[in-house]
Amino acid sequence: MRDGRIGNYRIITAIGEGGMGAVYRVEHAMLGRPAAVKVLLPEFSRNQEMVNRFFNEARATAGLRHPNIIDVFDFGYCDDGAAFIVMELLQGESLKARLQRVGRLPWNQAVYFARQVAVALGAAHRAGVIHRDLKPDNVFLVPDEEGRGERVKVLDFGIAKLAADTSGAGVVKTRAGVIMGTPTYMSPQQCRGAGEVDHRTDIYSLGCMLFEMVCGRPPFVGEGVGELLSAHMSQPPPSPRSFEPSIPAELEATIMRTLAKSEHERHGSMEELIAELDGFVHRTSQQISVVTQPPHMYPTVVQSNTTLSGSAGQSLAGQSLTGQQAAPAPASGRRTG
Repeated sequence: MRDGRIGNYRIITAIGEGGMGAVYRVEHAMLGRPAAVKVLLPEFSRNQEMVNRFFNEARATAGLRHPNIIDVFDFGYCDDGAAFIVMELLQGESLKARLQRVGRLPWNQAVYFARQVAVALGAAHRAGVIHRDLKPDNVFLVPDEEGRGERVKVLDFGIAKLAADTSGAGVVKTRAGVIMGTPTYMSPQQCRGAGEVDHRTDIYSLGCMLFEMVCGRPPFVGEGVGELLSAHMSQPPPSPRSFEPSIPAELEATIMRTLAKSEHERHGSMEELIAELDGFVHRTSQQISVVTQPPHMYPTVVQSNTTLSGSAGQSLAGQSLTGQQAAPAPASGRRTG
């Protein structure tokens, strides 16, 4: 990053920093177009596996031109050897920040956001891309250009996998016994380090997010990573209505179906889930309340792909696991759901 430049972009200001790198607001030197650049620190850019995963995010996202998915414009290496990705500059806040600020959302607003996420991931699945790390950190809320509320943008396809079958029906094969994802939102199949993970893993993660939006907490909480993984694999999720009685019983049933232990008992596709969510959108004439606030520039810090190390009892549940060993199966040896 010599002379305040990253490739063809001038650095305007730093947006955020993390243990692996930083995000900058930049401007194209010739076009004047604003953008955001995510940069890996040079020491991490020398790790080819980490760079491959970093550039995988760029490739996976760049092929998904969709209004609910962040745009990626370019990627490469700086003069000092640091890897970078150039992406759309967003104004708004992450879903995580929103939930931290307001606690829980009205159920109709939660459905409004969840439906947009489902539409984005449905498009990704049809293109053969499975996200595998869906969480509130990776969902951004921006003002709708037409003034009709807020638009969702799905971010960080850093550990996404490209299915061989681009029809969307294919499965992704990973090395058995290795898990990738964020423990609070990982499907049972991810927790087990299953050798094949398909699009229904994203349906489970979206169910975890929808549960959190309407209840103010995720379906499973635990002291450490191992406890969370075990809960996803063996414990039935609690009733959303036990935390928020105003949730319609039918919406609770939809959420519980997304959280089925067996992928075969979940919705077969995002389109099927969208059809159910549409029923809740159309059944109420209540105005969707949108919390407004001064916009913030894209604040995502390069940390979503951090490899976890150290004690599993640390506060790691909100971070991504990349290449960690799978949790042991429940003691009973029996899969529920």
